[in-house]
Amino acid sequence: MHQDEGFPVSRRGVIAGGVASATLVAAPAVQAQAQGTAQAAPPTMPVTLKVNGRTTKINVDTRTTLLDALRENLKLTGTKKGCDHGQCGACTVIVEGRRINSCLTLAVMHEGEEITTIEGLGTPEKLHAMQAAFVKHDGYQCGYCTPGQICSAVATLGEIKAGIPSHVTGDISAQPTVTTDELRERMSGNICRCGAYANIIDAIHDVAGTERTA
Repeated sequence: MHQDEGFPVSRRGVIAGGVASATLVAAPAVQAQAQGTAQAAPPTMPVTLKVNGRTTKINVDTRTTLLDALRENLKLTGTKKGCDHGQCGACTVIVEGRRINSCLTLAVMHEGEEITTIEGLGTPEKLHAMQAAFVKHDGYQCGYCTPGQICSAVATLGEIKAGIPSHVTGDISAQPTVTTDELRERMSGNICRCGAYANIIDAIHDVAGTERTA
């Protein structure tokens, strides 16, 4: 590299000078970003959740989903995190008697509501009828989707009993009945990647006291 006698310049000197300049320019920006991050702490608020008959008050980030509150704050890990997009049903729980995807709703939206997870349906010593039927009919393989499947199955029979029609209900003014088509339609939001669908339907029929229709 050409060097002027009054101002000697080398390749190494140019590179070092560039690095030093970039560091000086970037330092204030990094510092400002760090300060902004510290000031923008996520807002939190207290929420009282009534889960499986037990009332618990927790303080959560207002963006926390009900699924994450159950798993991370209350340590009820039976409810599974699957797709986090409401497409697989693994996170299904029962809120005020209605099944929902807990990954699609915020914990703060359920202040004081009755929430039932798989842990609240039964225990290993005293299984819920639906849990026992899943065992009897081998309604699971890997078991990951099973808590959501069971919660959804319990709520499905409740929907039919309450007279709530589905997409395949022929006469929406009549009381729906427990048919295989009804169960398949109502359970279609719960995915079993192992393919235990037929056994799951048999388990629900068993609890309902009905027979497979097709």
